[in-house]
This record gives sequence, structure tokens and C-alpha cells, in this order.
Amino acid sequence: MINQDIKDASAAFWRSSIPHISIDSVVFGFLNSQLNVLLLKIKKEENWILPGGYLQKDEAIDDAARRILYERSGADKIFLNNFGVFGDLNRSESYFKDYPDDLWHKQRFITIGYYALVDQTTVNPVPDVFSDRCEWVPIASHPKMVMDHEMIIKKALSTLREQLSYKPIGYNLLPEKFTLPELQGLYEAILDKKLNRGNFYRKMMRYDILIKLDEQRKGGAYKSPNLYKFDEEKYNIALSGLNW
Repeated sequence: MINQDIKDASAAFWRSSIPHISIDSVVFGFLNSQLNVLLLKIKKEENWILPGGYLQKDEAIDDAARRILYERSGADKIFLNNFGVFGDLNRSESYFKDYPDDLWHKQRFITIGYYALVDQTTVNPVPDVFSDRCEWVPIASHPKMVMDHEMIIKKALSTLREQLSYKPIGYNLLPEKFTLPELQGLYEAILDKKLNRGNFYRKMMRYDILIKLDEQRKGGAYKSPNLYKFDEEKYNIALSGLNW
């Protein structure tokens, strides 16, 4: 039987949002040399879902993606990239097959996929009324997903990997100050393979988007590595595809 929370949400969405268009975000974070993804667990189920939502009638699509992500995680300093549209027949409505036909969620929805890069340490995930958990999980061992969200995650990750070759990655995933081994660790976590240290360092230096600081990372058994930060202006130029 449909619960009151879903009834109320359905009625509100019919009033405020555009039917048949949804937005789902694959939110990537990086912590302790591990690439993670932000997921929600549906109440009274073992299934998990991507943070998503609907496009309001007075809202641009990119603005909607940022709003939804902020509501789900509190993250506002993010890099968002539209990477695909997903509209297979019955991709979402079959999940709600036991619900009334006039339920908002049961309508056919074409979803716009975004991937987001955030500093995981700044995000405090909070579940909504339909979820009992909202948390970071390793991308390599994430739980069972509903609908086509498994496919959306795989597409987001493959897109991110492809873009590593012509766009800088790291500004939103690393802390403000980081070492080159930490930057290399991020790339290795995304690509799921080891990289040659010398080749990687030379490539990063050639892109001229890093500022070497007069500081070192303290601690550890080895020589303290130098700290770097991104040159934000050059990073944004490289992100736009110029001189990269």
C-alpha cells in the first residue's frame, strides 16, 4: 500500500515540476586513496539509488542538478558534467508497477545524467524521507542498484576516465594543498591501474596548472614530499579545453 509520504510528494511534484524529466547524479569523492560514490538506501529495501530529483517548472537544467545535489549532500563547491541521457522503455515505471497509475513516480521518465566531483571531507550526507541511509561507498564494490542506476554509474565512470586525457581532474576531489603522490593516487583510483611515477609527474608539470608551495607534507617514513595547489585560473582555462 502506498504510504502518505509518497502520496504527498507525488501531489507536490505534479504542481511544481515538469513531467517525464528527471536528473540523476553520480557523485564521486576521493578519500584514503579510494574512489567513492554517494548513494542512498531506500527505506525497507536492500536496494540503493543515486541522488536524483526533478526539474522544476521555473528552473534551468544545470541549476536543477546543482540544487538537487545540494539538497542531498550540502555540497556547493562542485564540478558538474552532463554526460548522457537515459530513456529506455520502462526504465523507471516498472519499479513502481504495484503503485497507482497516476503516481508521479510511476510516469515514464527520461533522466539526464550528471557526474559530480566533490571534496568528500566537506560533504555531510543526509537521507531524505524515502531513504534510511545516505553514504559514501567504494566505487569498486557498491551495492545493488535500482532501475538502470548501475548502468548510469558505469557510464559516468567511463566518461570520467575518457576525460582524464584532455581535462584536468582533481580540483574538486583533493584538498586545497596536496602532494604529487596524492594526485597520482587519485588518477590511479579513477583509472584502476598503476601509473609510472616519472611519466605522470612530467605530464602534470607540462600542463602548467600546478603551483609548488614552500611547504612539505610532514610525517611518514620517507622524505617529506612538497605540497602543491592548483592554479585556479590556468586550471579553468584547461578545463574549458584550451591549451590542454
